[in-house]
Amino acid sequence: MSDWCGWPVVDETTAWETAQQILTDAELSDGLPLVPPTRRRLDAMVAGIVRRADPRGAMPPMFGEITPDAVAYQCVIAGCRPAELPVVLAAAEATLEPDFNLLGIATTTGTACVALCVHGPVARQLDINAGTNCLGPGNRANASIGRALQLCIRNIGGARSETGDMATMGQPGKYTFCFAERADGPFPTLTARHGLGRDTSAITVMGISGTAEVLPGDGEGATPEAILSPIVAGMRAAVVMSGLGRKNERGEQVFLLPLEMAEKIARHDGWDIARIQRYVFDESEGAARSPDAIHPIVTGGAGYKMTYLPIWGGGSQTVMRPL
Repeated sequence: MSDWCGWPVVDETTAWETAQQILTDAELSDGLPLVPPTRRRLDAMVAGIVRRADPRGAMPPMFGEITPDAVAYQCVIAGCRPAELPVVLAAAEATLEPDFNLLGIATTTGTACVALCVHGPVARQLDINAGTNCLGPGNRANASIGRALQLCIRNIGGARSETGDMATMGQPGKYTFCFAERADGPFPTLTARHGLGRDTSAITVMGISGTAEVLPGDGEGATPEAILSPIVAGMRAAVVMSGLGRKNERGEQVFLLPLEMAEKIARHDGWDIARIQRYVFDESEGAARSPDAIHPIVTGGAGYKMTYLPIWGGGSQTVMRPL
């Protein structure tokens, strides 16, 4: 048995159960079955990648070195396809931005995890789900890409339970958390609002404490205020629950709008993205540092239930990278 970046490479003839034990003994497992990392799979994952061993930065909490080869290994065992490696590599690098605060996210006793949103043509090319159940099971790309990023944090960064990861409870998002932004919403996409263009391929990493289902305050929401007021209430509650109320500074806020709700809001005169941000900012009494630090993202399937993604109260800024 050879190795790859110091991790085991198993032979094609290795039994599945044996491969699982080898990976578990090497402390590479997240507890779910892993794809055996054979030389054939690893070589296919990095085919066409140049400067594969070049360091891209040290990943907290134990500061292992990110390289394309190291990330490729996580992609293989997570079940990714080779075309997905650039997405995972970009996301892993994005978490190293100082303001993202991966060290805090990875080591907190709280429930923080890294969520990944994929934007633009690459999301459609890779079939990343931005429709029904986009945060749930059933789509290999969402599951594998999100899992590969979490395995990077675990196996490259060293965030293992009671070593680097000290979460009291943790959360399921630490297995995988990946979804795509819809391109057919009535408002400028998140990439457009960041100056990258409406249909630019990009990724955004977010350090979040969990997910919360939010229903419009008036059934299906007859007015923008009725749709958005429960989001505002959730943000106010999160400020209290996360301890942000004790801090002088606020960060960002993220919530997911299904297409149906976004279109209901857009049908009302004057309700563009800036007005949504201003309304949420004003009514939440400054739950974010500014209106443009509030990020509605259109995604998901049919229906009117929204999702609030509270940014980790310990302090984290979202990071977007073009692909």
